[in-house]
Amino acid sequence: MTEEGPALEPTVYLVDDDDAVRDALGFLLGTVGLNVRPFADGLALERALDTEQLLPIGCLLLDIRMPHISGLQLQLRLQERGVDLPVILLTGHADVELCRRAFRQGAADFLSKPVDETELLEAVQRAVRQHLWGRQRRAANGQARERLARLTAREHEVLRGILDGQTSKQTARTLAISARTVETHRASLFAKLEAESLAEVIRLALEGGEVERR
Repeated sequence: MTEEGPALEPTVYLVDDDDAVRDALGFLLGTVGLNVRPFADGLALERALDTEQLLPIGCLLLDIRMPHISGLQLQLRLQERGVDLPVILLTGHADVELCRRAFRQGAADFLSKPVDETELLEAVQRAVRQHLWGRQRRAANGQARERLARLTAREHEVLRGILDGQTSKQTARTLAISARTVETHRASLFAKLEAESLAEVIRLALEGGEVERR
């Protein structure tokens, strides 16, 4: 599977070995316009993901107690595969230790059956929104890092002066070069970053991790 932009349709991957539960939850999620892909067990989901050309967007809705592989085991296996879908776990046997384990493994939510419809819809929609936002943020960060990689070592030094709020003359004194040379480097880095304003340069520097490298 490869990375994709956020335009891919968000999908709820629903895994439950109970046919009636799958049908009922699938219908419920469909009433709010969510695309649902139901699976009877985790192995079927893994086989389906093997055929995906793009990393999916949406969330996982997993029953904890299933044959072959439990929801908690499936959660870990998918993480090892690089699947970053938020996980909402469902259980008909609410257990404090299970809940703890789920959240330690990074679950977005943990709901008990019979699940409250409003609570489930809110949890799923929240997880999908967070996943979309995270993907968009990573895409923006990747683009910023790509642009920052175009800069020369001297242009990075001039950029650090900009981030420190220095004028061209102050940066020139710090780097022991002329203010005119600093202005030349500033113009070059603006062009390479495809930035039209100082605010945009600062945003790209933040998204690309330039501040952390200082």
